[in-house]
Amino acid sequence: MIAVVLVGGEGTRLRPLTYTTPKPMLPIANRPFLEHQVEHLRSHGVDRIVLACGYKPDAIRAHFGDELDYVVEPEPLGTGGAIAFAAREAAIDETFVACNGDVLTDLDLTGLVAFHRDRGARMTIALHPVDDPSRYGVVATDGDGAVTAFIEKPPPGSTPVRTINAGTYVAEPGVLDLVPPGRSVSVEYDVFPQLVGEGLCALADEGAWIDIGTPASYLAANLERMPPGGLVDPTAVVDPKAVVEGSVIGPGCRIEAGAHVHGSVVLAGALVPAGVTMDNLVVGRTGESVW
Repeated sequence: MIAVVLVGGEGTRLRPLTYTTPKPMLPIANRPFLEHQVEHLRSHGVDRIVLACGYKPDAIRAHFGDELDYVVEPEPLGTGGAIAFAAREAAIDETFVACNGDVLTDLDLTGLVAFHRDRGARMTIALHPVDDPSRYGVVATDGDGAVTAFIEKPPPGSTPVRTINAGTYVAEPGVLDLVPPGRSVSVEYDVFPQLVGEGLCALADEGAWIDIGTPASYLAANLERMPPGGLVDPTAVVDPKAVVEGSVIGPGCRIEAGAHVHGSVVLAGALVPAGVTMDNLVVGRTGESVW
């Protein structure tokens, strides 16, 4: 199985971190996010991963080397354009997976692929249920899983549908014909509507799902993936008179006496000075909160 992973965005909502580091390489529980995603894909039988790159691809290539394939967009092409460009450059001619490179999930990808093949679908969307669908675009399906409608940010209580696009798809190579080469195309707004009633299916999954693209969700993803009680890198120095609770402490950090760090992420090389309290923050190299 082949997967195309979209890693080309600039991660503007996670600035200033993404000024120097592409979003897929930001640490989640002291490992680059993309390591978690690659591990998940591999666990479901994906043996070739093609990265659709744009912003700072050299940092990704330097870390993963020949383990992954890299296709760099000549210009931003949108989600659909990026998928199609990468798939064409990689000569993909079989059923493949496409996914956003900023979603931390334990989605049952094996089950999604099996559902796609069982339905004879041209494209299948993974869905995730949310409590408040009014913040999202929701996807409605019939009893067999065929997509019947997309409802963008429905008013509260206006629809019983609460399943949103989870950012992972299974597609047949013929779907690429719907994407004109060299143009910016949205898979959500340009490709999906063409496939409604024409082989577009969707399947909901109740597993873990976090989009790491905002400061709040980036912090939440770190805390969700750390071991119970917290994670302190072996190279970090925590003074015996400091208190660290339920936090991720990165490599080379120093937490001085009297500091109190709770529910926070302290990034590599950061100093938390004596007596400082950090509560539900992401802490940068200077010891000041990033957010």
